[in-house]
Amino acid sequence: MANLPQVLDGVAIAAEIKAEVAHEVTDLTSRGVRPGLAVILVGEVPASQIYVRSKVKTCGELGIYSEMLTPPESITTEEMLELVAKLNARDDIDGILIQLPLPKHVDTKRLLEAVSPDKDVDGFHPVNAGRLQSGQPGLAPCTPAGIIEILRRTGLPIAGQNAVVVGRSDIVGKPAALMLLNESATVTVCHSKTRDLPAVTRNADILVAAIGRPGYVTPEMVKPGATLIDVGINRLTDAADVERFFPNDAERTATFAKRGSVIVGDIDPAAFAISGAYTPVPGGVGALTIAMLMHNTVKAAKLRRGIPTESR
Repeated sequence: MANLPQVLDGVAIAAEIKAEVAHEVTDLTSRGVRPGLAVILVGEVPASQIYVRSKVKTCGELGIYSEMLTPPESITTEEMLELVAKLNARDDIDGILIQLPLPKHVDTKRLLEAVSPDKDVDGFHPVNAGRLQSGQPGLAPCTPAGIIEILRRTGLPIAGQNAVVVGRSDIVGKPAALMLLNESATVTVCHSKTRDLPAVTRNADILVAAIGRPGYVTPEMVKPGATLIDVGINRLTDAADVERFFPNDAERTATFAKRGSVIVGDIDPAAFAISGAYTPVPGGVGALTIAMLMHNTVKAAKLRRGIPTESR
């Protein structure tokens, strides 16, 4: 009988990281340093409001000082730049997070680049991208950093493995590829223009799917025994799609009947059965993002004050 694949429990790993962060916060506070995070949420976007509230709540649980700034939808790019400049200048704020998406009239690129690289806890600033590329200490994007933590903390090998990343976004795909490369994996990055994608993905020992399409990676695209890292969070609102991805799944069918939607990742759930290990959706990579944000806030507090940090 074949071994069952290992389910990589993002929720448990996130809890472990948060416990470590809380310990570090206690230690820093005893030395007169309380890490602080400012979150800017523009306008009334319900999904963003829920996400930001959970970030602020987690700060409170771990002892991190947090501030939520909620300028109106009508705010201009210049007014936002002023707000960021004030936060850059404050010594009690170690991390600045601008919740995306911003209103269309606001210049997102200018704003993200206005955040001091030393307070850029999302890891989006070009300076932090450069630090990541050259292996210098800096703040790495939270989701890719979470992927590395999942692999490390479950003892799955990275060095020498063939890693394939499907998706080349600046937020996940590119930094995930760099981090895997920094861990001595042999990395291939694929995208919509890749020729014969299944031939490439079937060679992957570690397959990271971050392309934003429901069930895009099918079982035929997966090497038996591979580690599957599913970054996708896609909402299914069609009963036929739910039946296609989750046949005979009473729990998902009940969720769909109650809410009118269910979540699926970028990997067809049927592919998990042939993997060696996989991250479920939900409960996998997504659970790590806020934990890594908290980790980055504490790391920023240390880096800004010249306090030694662990290498990652």
